[in-house]
Amino acid sequence: MANGAHDRGVSRQRRQSHDDHQQMTHSPIMTATCSCGGVELKAFGRPIVSSVCYCDDCQKGADKIEALPGTGAIRDPDGGTAYILYRKDRIECSKGAELLKGYKLKEVSVTNRVIATCCNSAMFMNFDKGPHWVSAYRARFRGELPPLQLRICTKFKPHGVVLPDDVPSHRGYPPGFVVKLLASRLAMLLGR
Repeated sequence: MANGAHDRGVSRQRRQSHDDHQQMTHSPIMTATCSCGGVELKAFGRPIVSSVCYCDDCQKGADKIEALPGTGAIRDPDGGTAYILYRKDRIECSKGAELLKGYKLKEVSVTNRVIATCCNSAMFMNFDKGPHWVSAYRARFRGELPPLQLRICTKFKPHGVVLPDDVPSHRGYPPGFVVKLLASRLAMLLGR
């Protein structure tokens, strides 16, 4: 009897694992590539959020990367950096991982702005530890992109820039943005 219950439990776990795999493989897949095609990222499922950030760190990070040879603009014309945020378990490098290199603003920074060294394309920003998401540069994705949802940290936008009113703009991190991040962490912990 105990073995039968164990076998049913293992079978149920295998079905759940199979169902999770099926859900991931049947979920929408977004592809991001560097300029020359040497690096490719695949993102599965819905993103956490699609936003533009104007914080000082994003502006300094863009300055650093845009100074590399052959790099195009990272920021939008209004000075913001557009990202699509994905849970760490929903984005992977499917090609050219050995070409990825992280840049830090300071030696002690916990954030890494990751570029494809083949063509100096900015690919994503991640963290040494802590946060459960990856901020992928929106401009690297191909196909139908999720709609932009909000602009954050607009108190740091360049002087004189007037932002469009197509999506909500926030001087800092709005509560709804934080709630989306927390909800995605909870879903990740629950295996959803």
